[in-house]
Amino acid sequence: MNRFTVIVPATTANLGVGFDCLGAALSLYNEFEFTAVNESAKKLEIKVIGDEAARVSTDESNLLYRSFVRLYQHIDKTPPNIEITIKLGVPLARGLGSSATAIVGGLVGANQLAGHPLNKTEIRDLAIAIEGHPDNVVPALLGNCQLAVADGDRWQICSIPWQPDIVPIVAIPNFELSTATARAVLPTAISCKDAIFNISRMGLLIRALATNNPEWLKAALADKLHQPYRQKLITGYEEVRTAAIKAGAYGVIISGAGPTLLALSNSTQVEAVIAVMNAAWSKLGVKAMVRSLDLDSKGAKIF
Repeated sequence: MNRFTVIVPATTANLGVGFDCLGAALSLYNEFEFTAVNESAKKLEIKVIGDEAARVSTDESNLLYRSFVRLYQHIDKTPPNIEITIKLGVPLARGLGSSATAIVGGLVGANQLAGHPLNKTEIRDLAIAIEGHPDNVVPALLGNCQLAVADGDRWQICSIPWQPDIVPIVAIPNFELSTATARAVLPTAISCKDAIFNISRMGLLIRALATNNPEWLKAALADKLHQPYRQKLITGYEEVRTAAIKAGAYGVIISGAGPTLLALSNSTQVEAVIAVMNAAWSKLGVKAMVRSLDLDSKGAKIF
C-alpha cells in the first residue's frame, strides 16, 4: 500500500499592487494524505478533518480529486483507486488560497503516485491552467514570494526577496467573501493615471520587500486597481486598517479576494498590531482570528 502526505501552504495574493501576479506563501497549511488501494476497493474515498470539514465535498467534485485526475489525464493514464484524508488548516473562502492548496496538493499527489512524470515547471503550468491565474498556486507550489508574468504561452516566474523582519499578520474574520463577488466589482478599464500609480508602486514594493525600507513599504502598499472597489465588501475594513497603521503597521492590504486583511509590520510592533486589529473588528461585532505568520520558504512538501 502506497501512502504519503502532501503539505501545502496558504498564500496571500495580490499584495496590494500585485493584482493577479504577485503572491507569497505563509506558514498555515492544509495536509492531504494519499493512500493508493487495490482494484477491489472503492474508486474514491475522501475523509475531511477540521472545523469546516462539513463544507468540503467528498465525492468526485472535490477540487483536490479533480486536480489529481487532471494530472492523470494530462499523462494519458487511468488514475488509481485512492483514499484521501484532508486535514484543514487554511480557512475556506477567506482570501488565503484554500483552493490553490487543493489544486497543488492534488497535482503533487498524483505526480508522486504516477512515478514523477512531470517536473515542477510542468506541475506549475498545469496548476495555473486549472486555477486560471498564477498568484496563489505558484507560491503554494514553490514557497516564498513569487512574481508570475505571462510571456506568450510561457510563464516567467521570479522569486522576490523578502526581508525576514517584515512580518505578515493575517486578520481573518468569521465571514466569507467569494472570489466571484470580489471580481464582479472591479472596473473593466482604468485611467492612464491610475495605471502609472500602480506600475510605479509595484517597482517600489519589490525594492521595499528586499530592503525593509519603512517609507517605501508605506507608499508601495497603496493601490488603485482592485482594493478601492473591494474594500466596501469587507465590514470594518477602514476601521481595522486605520487601527493597525496607528499601532505601527507599514500598511494593510486585502489578502487575495478577501475578506482576510494582511498587515505588514516590523517585529517589534507585531503584538500591538494584532491587538488593535482584533479590537477594531470586535467593536463592530465581528469575531476574527488575528495572528502573525512566517513566510513559508519550501512550498508543497511530501512526507
